[in-house]
Amino acid sequence: MPGRGLILGIETSCDETAAAIVERGARTVSSVVASQIATHARYGGVVPELASREHLRAIVPVVRAALQQAGVTLADLDAIAVTSGPGLAGALLVGITYAKALAFANQLPVIAVNHLEGHIHAVLLNERESPAQALTGGAPGLDSETWDSTTPGIDPALALVVSGGHTHLYLAQPSHGTWRYTLIGRTVDDAAGEAYDKVAKLLGLGYPGGPWIDALARFGNPHAVPFTFAQIKTKAHLGGKPARTKAAKTAPIARLDPHLLFSFSGIKTAVLRYVELHGMRAEARARVSRVLANFRPPQTREAALALCSQPTLDLIASFQHAVVGDLMKKTFAAAESLGAYRILITGGVAANHELRERFNEEAARRGLHIAFPTLALSTDNAAMIAAAAWPRFLAREFAPANLSADASLTLA
Repeated sequence: MPGRGLILGIETSCDETAAAIVERGARTVSSVVASQIATHARYGGVVPELASREHLRAIVPVVRAALQQAGVTLADLDAIAVTSGPGLAGALLVGITYAKALAFANQLPVIAVNHLEGHIHAVLLNERESPAQALTGGAPGLDSETWDSTTPGIDPALALVVSGGHTHLYLAQPSHGTWRYTLIGRTVDDAAGEAYDKVAKLLGLGYPGGPWIDALARFGNPHAVPFTFAQIKTKAHLGGKPARTKAAKTAPIARLDPHLLFSFSGIKTAVLRYVELHGMRAEARARVSRVLANFRPPQTREAALALCSQPTLDLIASFQHAVVGDLMKKTFAAAESLGAYRILITGGVAANHELRERFNEEAARRGLHIAFPTLALSTDNAAMIAAAAWPRFLAREFAPANLSADASLTLA
């Protein structure tokens, strides 16, 4: 059994190098994140090779800073947890290689964590750290040593993981101290956050696109442009096999309810057509240099109008309203079909203000419990990786010596 139950988490799945120390999966002792936004902003998206190089530069000082912030040494740790996938292969390998070397030198076990599971545990970690603020009805003060499917107050939850790389619906069920996950729905093409980034780039806004669209949408009319989402249908000619999309390789799409499948490539194309039909291309091109110079989304109507015309603000607001509406429709439909009354919303897009407001309002109307991570825990971080590792540590589920990156790792 552990001493203090301290786990060092390492996260390098995309464009943030992160390290954190979490005690018994329930208390964040330290958390350090080195962002690469400035590196990738000029390209309007993450460049995998540059991301790997930045991780190589940052991994040692970030881990060192996490240990120093926590006031502990490597000798105080019980294990090292690291993201093994999904993500960028080169980026993942930086974290995995360093974690394995560190663990070997200090005779510590390594725990491999799925990035998606980490996002779900970001909400659970927040609940355990702030039980008075938790909306899910989980047992206050309960730590992972007592997690079990028979424990009062620990109920199955429907989890929406929504970020730049993922839009997934899972049924998360605690069972004998660990967690089991069942895929309920997912995107068949672009993730919601990816659509945000691409629409922002199309409109000459900054990267990542989520904060820019979120900031500007409140100054526009969300009903100005009537975006709609078509029902995803099974392709008869495929004979029940999944379509050949980038998502088909990582999830059994053919076995999922079509009503719970997401698709965000269509609305991205609809925005492109709208921009072309209404002559907004020149305005978007002119905006790029001003955005790169300022680097921060405007916070007042005057500043927003100085950057974007009112029709552009209306387009942005309508895009966000439609995306959030589709996420809500399918999440609450899944909750109803499963009989789930507990919903966890997590991932980078979970930091979106409109999404939080509308999900909270609808959950209250339906009498459902809903919870979000803090804004800091919504985006990629290592505290969520260390928290997700704690039940696996108790179950002695350690990674083999040949652990490697799995860029398309699924969660089940």
